[in-house]
Amino acid sequence: MAGSIDVMLRELNLESVESLPDDFDPTAVIKDPLPRVASECSGMNGEKLVNGKEEHREIVLGRNVHTSCLEVTEPDDDDEVTGEREAQMASVLARYRKSLLERTKHHLGYPYNLDFDYGALSQLQHFSINNLGDPFIESNYGVHSRQFEVGVLDWFARLWELEKNEYWGYITNCGTEGNLHGILVGREVFPDGILYASCESHYSVFKAARMYRMDCEKVKTLISGEIDCEDFRAKLSLHKDKPAIINVNIGTTVKGAVDDLDLVIKTLEESGFTHDRFYIHCDGALFGLMMPFVKLAPKVSFKKPIGSVSVSGHKFVGCPMPCGVQITRLEHINALSRNVEYLASRDATIMGSRNGHAPLFLWYTLNRKGYRGFQKEVQKCLRNAHYLRGHLTSAGIGAMLNELSSTVVFERPQDEEFTRKWQLACQGNIAHVVVMPNITIDKLDDFVNELIEKRVVWYKDGKRKPPCVASEIGKANCLCELHK
Repeated sequence: MAGSIDVMLRELNLESVESLPDDFDPTAVIKDPLPRVASECSGMNGEKLVNGKEEHREIVLGRNVHTSCLEVTEPDDDDEVTGEREAQMASVLARYRKSLLERTKHHLGYPYNLDFDYGALSQLQHFSINNLGDPFIESNYGVHSRQFEVGVLDWFARLWELEKNEYWGYITNCGTEGNLHGILVGREVFPDGILYASCESHYSVFKAARMYRMDCEKVKTLISGEIDCEDFRAKLSLHKDKPAIINVNIGTTVKGAVDDLDLVIKTLEESGFTHDRFYIHCDGALFGLMMPFVKLAPKVSFKKPIGSVSVSGHKFVGCPMPCGVQITRLEHINALSRNVEYLASRDATIMGSRNGHAPLFLWYTLNRKGYRGFQKEVQKCLRNAHYLRGHLTSAGIGAMLNELSSTVVFERPQDEEFTRKWQLACQGNIAHVVVMPNITIDKLDDFVNELIEKRVVWYKDGKRKPPCVASEIGKANCLCELHK
């Protein structure tokens, strides 16, 4: 964390570090066939909706890590004298660091900003900082970072137009926890409510439905990946006697599609749901922090009848550890909050102990970059995403880029080894690259050039053809023999 990944790559002499053994190769793959084509309303859980019924589809899984795990062994009696154990562990860590640097060079498919420098915070890594309990009420545990946490929360509350005395929130351990908390608040406000979420919502939304034993309606999506409000209207008509709890995606996981929040609200109102009969949680894991800096993009704002918003801190912000921010209306939180004598505080969070270092990283980045810094990074990502899409289509590779997104979706590579090398996220016949601030034009060129070379090998004998991805990204974006 003392310097950015790119700086470390330049400064580190990789040749002087021993190579990892074969059984510690993180790129190893299981030679399974590609999953069959997913049609209609495909979910994130290896399921698809066909005629309204869920069917399982095959998923290619990674290898069992037990084949390459590093065993924990007892030190020898004379280790304190010889120092062999320390030397051996230092060697393992050095090889692991080399592996991380190598994997970072070929990271494209997951939305993590790897361009960061937190050297100034290294002085704080010797403390066990724990923000257990409510971030606004100190507990008896004095080694905390609440003052930083609340400063971060105030920044996000301003971004989403909610006054200090009207919001409650906390820094979560990940984006999933933000969704779990937002939907839990909705369920506590409406115990008999029905959860509605598009079938392209993050899998954590449906995990929440299972955990909380909620009735859940999966709503179809448009070809772009955003929620189909006509199907949403039809689903609402089935449960007019029950309150509605809605997950709205501010950037879907695979296609980066942004649900039309205003149209969702209008659909609810036209279906007879007054504002006191619905709760909207906005899952803004990645794009929740990007959209405010995109010109003409629709606003995510608490001036609209929404209940909560969550974002991830390890994605666009670039925190080196998983974390997130969850903001909700203060009026809703009393249903969850409980006094805890052991802490001398209140608690309405999901987890008990919470990482006190994460607020420091977020506070540091927000102060260094500010609104202008984030705006520049957003513009860079969108420009580079358009460049990548143009490069792919010029090479005859079907690709799609949603208007407000930096996620470029394209036909799935036919080689799982290539997919693993570039760490691409895949679903059915499509894969995607999420263009983040650390992704340069040079890296995109290297990726596309290698993909072009591989395609020559995959399709050289004519027996195998590029897949048709019209059902996933639309006929206009498909460049198969039928649609090009």
